[in-house]
Amino acid sequence: MTDVFHIKLRVWQNLLATLINDYNIYAPLKNQEALDYQLIDKSHIPQIIYNVPKPISPLKLFFLPVKENVALEVLSAPNIIIGSPACDLHALDILDEIYLHEPFVDPFYREKRENTILIGTDCHSILEHCHCTSYGIDPYPDKHHDLLLTVIEEDVFLERNSEKGDTVIEILKNQTELRRITESHQIDLLLKRQSIIDRLADQNEQLPDYQQTGQLITQSNDAIWKKYAKTCVACGACATICPTCTCFLLVDRPGFEKIRQMDACQYPGFARIAAGEDPLGQHFVRFRNRYLCKYVWKPEKFHSIACTGCGRCIETCIGNIDKNELFRELKRVKGKHKDT
Repeated sequence: MTDVFHIKLRVWQNLLATLINDYNIYAPLKNQEALDYQLIDKSHIPQIIYNVPKPISPLKLFFLPVKENVALEVLSAPNIIIGSPACDLHALDILDEIYLHEPFVDPFYREKRENTILIGTDCHSILEHCHCTSYGIDPYPDKHHDLLLTVIEEDVFLERNSEKGDTVIEILKNQTELRRITESHQIDLLLKRQSIIDRLADQNEQLPDYQQTGQLITQSNDAIWKKYAKTCVACGACATICPTCTCFLLVDRPGFEKIRQMDACQYPGFARIAAGEDPLGQHFVRFRNRYLCKYVWKPEKFHSIACTGCGRCIETCIGNIDKNELFRELKRVKGKHKDT
């Protein structure tokens, strides 16, 4: 924390009022009980929610919309996204690896990434299904953010992490005198971080880590997948809401439209091919396929993990399927086999 600045909340809010003139700013706002990103205007600035996990929508939707026409060259507007949690920022590892890997760079994804300033935030609380630390991710940003923002009552702490972050800091310097964070404030922030790490560790004590989960899935039999797949309605919400799932269809339409549309491996027709053949035709096989992809096949192909522990798939599941309970059961079953 050597390059952290301390300002007052009103100064930060004044800065946002200035930035709105040149950027589309998205920030977490509360709508009834839901927290999600919204495009804000000046009237929304006092309503922004800071350091609370986590917006309903994953960060990926800013870079990979549910639908977009990829036959047209559309210039994206400069965006600032406030409130990106560590689980979403870590998900950019695998998205960047897929969509920015030479020589097959996706120009639409690249342009959106380049035209976006990401302001990450620490999580100062946890939700029931948060489990980022189980997969080696701390509950505070350590990559892919341009600025790190922490708000504690009327105090705001800003840490720059890129040239794009420097741009914001320079604008701020023209408005106010910046002070470096004090040692006592640093200690307070570090203690807050550690308390969240400890709470996550207690909450997910029996949850296997990422690598062990892949091994458990590989060694499992059909019975447990049939059991958990019973309530799956194949809606695809788990894949749509996941910050790392990126399967899509290309749909040709009249008027030279080529629509890239998000797809999901839980849809019944996902793997169907000519003559109606379908390697994922059985419901439980298709259900298991998603977890094989995230915990076994993606780690074999990429250097990044394909689940960052955000818990959104559990929260959004119509069938009330808790993947973490599934993994705990796999772990218990293996433990019993070892004892016998």
